[in-house]
Amino acid sequence: MTSPSTAPAVTALAPETLRTWITEHEDLIVIDVRSAAEYESMHIKGSYNVPLPLLSEHTDELAARLGSRVVLVCQSGVRAEQARQRLGTSGMDGTYVLTGGAPGFAAAGGDVVKGADRWDLERQVRLAAGSLVVLGLAGGKFISPKIRMLAGAIGTGLTFSAATNTCAMGQALSAMPWNRAATDPTRESAILTLPVATTKSSEAAA
Repeated sequence: MTSPSTAPAVTALAPETLRTWITEHEDLIVIDVRSAAEYESMHIKGSYNVPLPLLSEHTDELAARLGSRVVLVCQSGVRAEQARQRLGTSGMDGTYVLTGGAPGFAAAGGDVVKGADRWDLERQVRLAAGSLVVLGLAGGKFISPKIRMLAGAIGTGLTFSAATNTCAMGQALSAMPWNRAATDPTRESAILTLPVATTKSSEAAA
């Protein structure tokens, strides 16, 4: 049996719990780590958009501004978990990952802001990977057997993605024109506009 002192911290947060926290905790900060385009399409009201690449680049600076009640949000939880792990390297161990992401919160009756409909990045990755596999198999049959290597390369990439909890294809797709918002978040517009936690402000002044 695992002792209480060694039990892993609970990091998953149910949408229903987040709805309660939003009304009960003024110090709560919800950070959406999806791309700006995904955020514009639909996001939790009052959340801040800090895309995962930006968060990864300024992890220490972001962690220094955050308090103890932080919820990370993405489409399904994968990118939010990556963000949680990165913040953990900067000493933040109390962050939560929203189960089901922004769609799960909306489905649970949470207050969301909706914009123009766009395919989320994870759906685009599935489409791109599936299309390349089909192309590789078809090309291997009708053009050259060597083209089948494309399907093998995609399979290898997906396996590596699962093992490392990263997605190179997703990062590449996020840079495409259709996945870019009118104004993408920057360090100045996203991270520096976050409210500094009161407790950390007090510690800095001490």
